[in-house]
Amino acid sequence: MALSSFALLACGDGGTPLSPPEGQTPAESEACEIVYDGTFAAIQDVIFERRGCTAEACHGSARSGGLDLRPESAYAALIEVPAVGADLPLVYPGDNDRSCLWRKVAAKTEPGSVEIAGSPMPSSDQTLSSAELELLRVWIKNGSPEEGTVQEAESLVDGGLPEASPITIAPLAAPAPGDGVQLVMPSFLLPAGAEREVCIAQYYDLSDQIPPEFLNEAGTHFLAATSELRQDPQSHHLVLAHNASGPPFVGFGEFSCRGGRQDGEPCAPTDLASCEGGVCAGAPTDATDQTLIADSVQCLTFGPPGTFNTPVFIAQQSQERKELVDGVYVEVPVEGLWIWNSHAFNLTSRDHEMNARINYWFARETVYPVQSYASIKKQYAHQIPPFGTETLCAEDTFPRGARLFNLLSHYHQRGRYFWVEGPDGELTYESRVYNDPVNKYFHPPLRFDSPDPAERTIRYCAYYENGVAPNGSPDPSTVKRRSKTPANSLVLCEPIACRGGRLAQPVLG
Repeated sequence: MALSSFALLACGDGGTPLSPPEGQTPAESEACEIVYDGTFAAIQDVIFERRGCTAEACHGSARSGGLDLRPESAYAALIEVPAVGADLPLVYPGDNDRSCLWRKVAAKTEPGSVEIAGSPMPSSDQTLSSAELELLRVWIKNGSPEEGTVQEAESLVDGGLPEASPITIAPLAAPAPGDGVQLVMPSFLLPAGAEREVCIAQYYDLSDQIPPEFLNEAGTHFLAATSELRQDPQSHHLVLAHNASGPPFVGFGEFSCRGGRQDGEPCAPTDLASCEGGVCAGAPTDATDQTLIADSVQCLTFGPPGTFNTPVFIAQQSQERKELVDGVYVEVPVEGLWIWNSHAFNLTSRDHEMNARINYWFARETVYPVQSYASIKKQYAHQIPPFGTETLCAEDTFPRGARLFNLLSHYHQRGRYFWVEGPDGELTYESRVYNDPVNKYFHPPLRFDSPDPAERTIRYCAYYENGVAPNGSPDPSTVKRRSKTPANSLVLCEPIACRGGRLAQPVLG
C-alpha cells in the first residue's frame, strides 16, 4: 500500500508555508513542499483526506455505503469493486466514464456533465476543484496504479512526486468459458524515451472455445455483441487485424516463443502447444522502418505482397468497452493470423514491456451485422508551413439505411481541434486533445435513411498549428524541425524556414 510520505519544513496544512520560524529565511520557507510517494498517495491526501471523505461518519470507520477510504484500505476498496446502488465499479482502471467514484464527484464539480444514481459526492459542503477532478481522471485513465507517478498528474499536484515510470495496467479478466474468449497480445519491449509502432503476427485457433450456436452458417466466424480492450496506457493506438494468409506464413518475421519456458526459441506458428507458458509469434517489426516493411504505416502492407490486413478492433484508450445494441453483432474469424499493430510512447527513463488484452462476449441475438468504418482521406495531405496554420476537411456519404453508433477522431501532435458536422451542418462531434480524443457513442444511433445522398453525408475537419504561440506569434519550441524527424519517416520534413535569427523567414539557398 502506498501511503503519503511527508517532508515538512514549517509547512501548514496542505503544504502551505507558514511564517518562517526563527533562524529560517523566507526563501528557505518557500522551498517547503509535501512530497508524495506517488499519484495515488497524492489523491489520498488531496482528495480523500482534505475533502473530508475519511471522516469518521463518512468513509472512515462508519464505512458509508460499504466504502472505507482510510489510507490502509482505500486502494483495495476501490479498484474494480462494485459500487452500491450503481451498475458500475467504483474505479475501473483505464476508464473514468465507467468508474462510479469519478462520476459521483464529477456530478458535483460539473453539474449536469454526467448522469449518476444517488447523490453527487462529497456529500458535505465540500466540492472538488477542476484540477482535483482532472487529477482523479488522469490517474484512472492511466491505469489507476497504486504506486508510481502518472506523468500527466505532475502539473496537477501541489507537491513533489517521484520521477514518472511506465505503468503496467491490471490484467483484464477473461470471460467465463462458454460466454466469450480472450485474446492476448504478445508483449514487446518499449525502450526508455522511445516511440515504437510495431507489427506482430500470431497464429490462433479458437474453435475449441466457441459453442456451435455462436458460429455463422459457414462455421468460419463467431458472432459477438460486446468487446473490451485493456492495454498499458503508453499506447497511442492499438489495431487488431486479420490476415488471410495460410501456412507457412512467410513474410511475417521469424516466429519464436514469447514468454514461458522456451522464451526466444524458434517455434512452429500453428503448433499452439509449442511454447509452454508463452505464445508463438513473429518478431515485433517496426512499422515505421522502411528497411523492414516498405511504407507500412498501421501495418497496412505487413506480410506477403498481395495480402491485406483487415482491421477487426481499433482503440486509442487504455480501456474501451464496446456494447452493441440488441440484435447487432460483429463477425470475428475463428482461425487465422492476427496482426497486432501497437503504436506506443515511453516518455520515462525506464524500459517497459507493453501488454494488451481483448475480450469478446458472444452474441445471443443476431439480426444486423455491424461494420467498422475508418476514413483516412487527406491523412497525409497536410504540409503545414512553419509557424503557420491549416484546416483540412473531407466528406463521406453513408449508404441508405445506415446507423451510426460511435465516432472517434485520430490526429497527431500539432492537431488542435477536430470536429464532425452532420448533414444539416449541426456540430455532431468535437475533440481538442489529440492524444486523448473524445470517444462518443450515440444512443439511439444516428439514422441515415434519406434517398438524397446529401442528407446522408457528413463533413469532418481538423485544424493544425505548426509553431504558433497562443498570441499568434512564431513559437520556435513547437515548430516541426528536420533535426527531430526520424530518417525513416514516410513523409520527409525538409527545412524551409528559420527557427532563430531570421525567425520564420524562408531558408536562404
